[in-house]
Amino acid sequence: MRVPTGLQRREHQLTRRMASWDSPAARGLLPAVEEAAEHTKLWWAAALVMAVKGGRRGRRAAASGVLAMAVAELLSNGVAKQLVERRRPPAEWIPHGDVEDRPDSSSFPSGHTAAAMAFTTAVAASWPWVGAACAVPTVLVAVERVHSGAHYPSDVAAGAVIGGLATALVRMTPRLLLRRRG
Repeated sequence: MRVPTGLQRREHQLTRRMASWDSPAARGLLPAVEEAAEHTKLWWAAALVMAVKGGRRGRRAAASGVLAMAVAELLSNGVAKQLVERRRPPAEWIPHGDVEDRPDSSSFPSGHTAAAMAFTTAVAASWPWVGAACAVPTVLVAVERVHSGAHYPSDVAAGAVIGGLATALVRMTPRLLLRRRG
């Protein structure tokens, strides 16, 4: 993927700045967020808690979140990553040792961010307060993907857009199907 020079320079600056964030909070919290977000474990756990503790509203929010997350993963990992080949940020941009444990797949877009955003926006549409609570780990996932050197900021932004689009698609589909039947 060819990135315009101006954007590439800004991404280099922002990636280096985010990756060099070396506070005790970053060292403790971001690796835990990465582990929880792997294979969407965090979102499946949230959905389970919502379904068990949230009654009908919780089950609806959980189902909507999981469905939107699945669509986002299909769009980001199954479609976009196959169409756009982009290398991960160069290891020399990342001043810590986490760069050895990066995926081999295309950097564009961030599938973790797409899944997180889709889950959160779908839940927020059904249950706003819980969606707001889910937004905190969603932002942390996005920050972690750049901090660890797994993605460029634009990969994360694209993942967020895909996640939002997946939620919109999931929310529109029943209405479109009903309109078509009638």
